[in-house]
Amino acid sequence: MTTIKDVAERAGVSIKTVSRVLNEEPHVRAQVKERVRAAASELDYKPNRAASRLAGGRSFLIAHLYDNPNPSYISALHIGAARRCRDLGYHLVVEPVNSQDKDLIGLVQRLVATIAPDGILLSPPLSENTGFVESVRKLGGRIALISATHGDELTHISTDERGASKAIMAHLLGLGHRRIGFVRGHPQHFGATLRYDGYCQSLVEAGLELEPALVAQGYFDLQSGLEATRALLALPQRPTAIFASNDEMAVGALMAAREFGLNVPEDLSIIGFDDTPMSRLISPALTTVRQPLEAMGAAGVETIVSPDKAPRDYLDFEIILRDSCAPPKG
Repeated sequence: MTTIKDVAERAGVSIKTVSRVLNEEPHVRAQVKERVRAAASELDYKPNRAASRLAGGRSFLIAHLYDNPNPSYISALHIGAARRCRDLGYHLVVEPVNSQDKDLIGLVQRLVATIAPDGILLSPPLSENTGFVESVRKLGGRIALISATHGDELTHISTDERGASKAIMAHLLGLGHRRIGFVRGHPQHFGATLRYDGYCQSLVEAGLELEPALVAQGYFDLQSGLEATRALLALPQRPTAIFASNDEMAVGALMAAREFGLNVPEDLSIIGFDDTPMSRLISPALTTVRQPLEAMGAAGVETIVSPDKAPRDYLDFEIILRDSCAPPKG
């Protein structure tokens, strides 16, 4: 059986250097990394992760803590994170939690004591809770934050949600819509605030007045999107288009439109955010924003394992044009 000593001899480096390279530790020269990886590949060397853990090394586990009502959003993050973990010789441990739990940090302390993860990945709303994030930092280990508005560039993975919202609004305004309803996301998610900011800024830049009656509160789930849209469509002068802060609420908006006997997009345009599988399967298929959620999950893992490879800028979004939008009647 090939050993780490064999790899070190083939690459002409120390055993410690081989260990550092294979464990993705920083501050190893690129040429040395290339030499070690080539030697390991030539010898078909597979590190013994269990032995490394017993020897007091890394656990090769990364924990993702989440509390989010949108299963499609979380699933995409998990897929991206799990695949990148597999590529790097790690495993993803998924822990659903209740962000309102009074013993939340105690739960995390027990998790760390039990499995000793090498890092923790946090997604909204946990990643946006600065007090909770600081408590997790104090437990040791690396941390990566998905869609947070705080933290340094080495921990923060996000897209330009305000910019994406403005791009959506530009599309609706370009079609000729002037009465655009907006369904806000959960007030505890700062991403929802950024999407609302984009909506407001777009109206101002287009010379339109922000009408409070055209804004309804949602909570990122289908039922709240349904109820919010019912309120918007009951207005004496209803909107010609509705921008929902995520796809689940946009599907709720479609259901409300049918209740009111409206055809989409002929009578009402509806647009979502996230490009979840539901947005493609519903009829009509939703125009939406595609966040690179799998890439964000993968980048979170990369940030924990190799901080020097952490993305230094927003990950790209894309506007996906489908069948739920058209120019207003008349």
